[in-house]
Amino acid sequence: MPLVSQSSLLMQFFVRKSGIGTLRFITSLTLYGMLQDNIFLKGFSTIGAKDEYLGFKGTTRSSLLKELQNSLREHQVKEAWKTYKVFKNIYGYPDRCIVTDLITESTYSGDTKSLHWACNLVLSISREKSVSLQPETLTKLVISLARAQLPVSAASVLRMTLTKKSLPTLSVLQLIFMHLVKSKIGVYLAANILDEVVGTFQKLNSNKSAQMELTKPDTIIFNLVLDACVSFGVPFKGYQLVELMAQLGVMADMRTAVAMACIYEMTGMRDELMKFSVVLDRVPRLWDNLYLQFYDCLLSLHFKFNDIDAISALLIDLSRDIDCKPCQNFRAELSKSHTVSIGSDMSKTALKLQFLPQRLQVDFVSKVSHKMELILYKDGKVVLSRKGLAKLIFIHQKSGRIDELSNLLVRIKNMLSSQNISPCAEAIDACIYMGWLETAHDILDDLEAEKYRASESSYAHLLAAYRKRNMLRDAEALEKQMKSCGINSSCSKDENVCRNVSDFIIQYMKEEEHSVTPSVHKFNSSIYFFSKARMMDEAKGVYRKMHKLNIHPNSTTYFHLISGYFALEAYREVTFLWGDIKRIVQNQNNTTLQDRDLYELLLMNLLQGGYFERVMEIIGLMKDGKMFMDKEMYKAEFLKKHRSLHWRSSASEAKDETQRWRILQVQAFRNFVGIG
Repeated sequence: MPLVSQSSLLMQFFVRKSGIGTLRFITSLTLYGMLQDNIFLKGFSTIGAKDEYLGFKGTTRSSLLKELQNSLREHQVKEAWKTYKVFKNIYGYPDRCIVTDLITESTYSGDTKSLHWACNLVLSISREKSVSLQPETLTKLVISLARAQLPVSAASVLRMTLTKKSLPTLSVLQLIFMHLVKSKIGVYLAANILDEVVGTFQKLNSNKSAQMELTKPDTIIFNLVLDACVSFGVPFKGYQLVELMAQLGVMADMRTAVAMACIYEMTGMRDELMKFSVVLDRVPRLWDNLYLQFYDCLLSLHFKFNDIDAISALLIDLSRDIDCKPCQNFRAELSKSHTVSIGSDMSKTALKLQFLPQRLQVDFVSKVSHKMELILYKDGKVVLSRKGLAKLIFIHQKSGRIDELSNLLVRIKNMLSSQNISPCAEAIDACIYMGWLETAHDILDDLEAEKYRASESSYAHLLAAYRKRNMLRDAEALEKQMKSCGINSSCSKDENVCRNVSDFIIQYMKEEEHSVTPSVHKFNSSIYFFSKARMMDEAKGVYRKMHKLNIHPNSTTYFHLISGYFALEAYREVTFLWGDIKRIVQNQNNTTLQDRDLYELLLMNLLQGGYFERVMEIIGLMKDGKMFMDKEMYKAEFLKKHRSLHWRSSASEAKDETQRWRILQVQAFRNFVGIG
């Protein structure tokens, strides 16, 4: 017989035999039995339950409250929690002031277990609506949870404040998000919470006074999360955040533009980045890290598209801008606001983002983390890095446009010169080291035609290479060319620099074998355009054309398509896309489509559409991939759309096999998200 049942029988016996005077002992015995059955005190071992209880001097309400208050006064948080749990089991929740003190002391303690208990207490109070807690108490708890890197718990309490329309003040909210985005899970949660905040503002659209009372996230908060999306490599959340900024009317600044440049660079969305570039081309440039990072990403995208003309135009533009001095009213120009469209302008519902091409404010919490690779700022000037030069040589060599490379090198020579190295020498020497002797000779000839003399070491290096390969006729021709230029054929050569550049060329050649092809980027740009314009028939046509041409869609392709159907609530079309994705993943063992954010977008779509079998398939794949799942968000969406669906139904009551299977899938989802 369970101990609780035994205790109940003993209670009846002692009441009959001993009267009311033995009530304290009976209560103690009942409590001990409940502890042994582990009815409450989760997190405490039942082995030590007897010793924990026997440590209390009495079990009357006043004695337990006094014990609890003394523990709190002496900052003995763990002892306070032990006493509280005993009190809660017998008498229910204590007064609000004691609950508040218990939560507050837990936040100050920094103890992870105490913080977890405080979070569970707050959530249980919220569910039972038994005690009304002050917003300040919840704010302290959220900050402590976020600082302790407990993002799931912090998000739970923060969401609770949102449902109560009592978000913390803006400065506190910035601090919370700053701590949240220090982990990848925190980034997912921060982005989802911002989505929920925007949704709340939109619901309050008709109630302006209620909107005014709710804290509105600002540029700093969005920049924090956007930058974290870059750092942790989650670009799809970045797409959604920029749209949320436009919906909420939050101004984007130069930090936003740089974060978006990094995100667009990750996914090959050059057309979107060019919209920001058009604005920046109209204003004076301040050559600090922010502007350089932006143009580094833009240059990288031109390389991804194999667009030599755009690469040349950008480099020439940057080289010209080096020597240009800012106009007198450049500050006024930078402070002018501009509008950047998100996606297509063809739709009546097209989003417009307000963009200010400078920092809105210098803050201590926002730090763009993109590492520049192609262009650098050295000794007061913009220079092309050796990685950038290597890419430039490789793309021209691959395209057979060496004559254009020579011309470009001359025009941007002020971006190439570095200490003890003549302009263009690195490019020529790298070609020689790679064995592209004809290419190197062509560059030398083109430079001479441009009346630009290359370094003597480059000639000597090429001559030595000809002789080493026993290309005597070419060596003899080069010697004559050197004499006509007045260059000594025995001059020294330095191979260290050219090896650095050639190493990068070799690296890019290896990377190209596994990189996304330019055609995929171009098709994705078209699909994105049509999806944002809600022209899904056209987007679907582009998708089908990819298959006909045997061009494999990637996660970006499917993300844009699903987002487009989501906007139209065309959930059935999403099921077909999910079927395509599942086949590719299972049959081709394609890991590029196993993207956590893509799966979550699918899950939310299919959940809203009521396709629970598909939802559970996605959950299974996410579990197999050990991907983080925001159960609280999924639960809220289910309750919003399907609260009463099969609430009391059982599989045995089903009319047919189809209905039985559906009931089982709904119940499986309810169990997964914790709906009783």
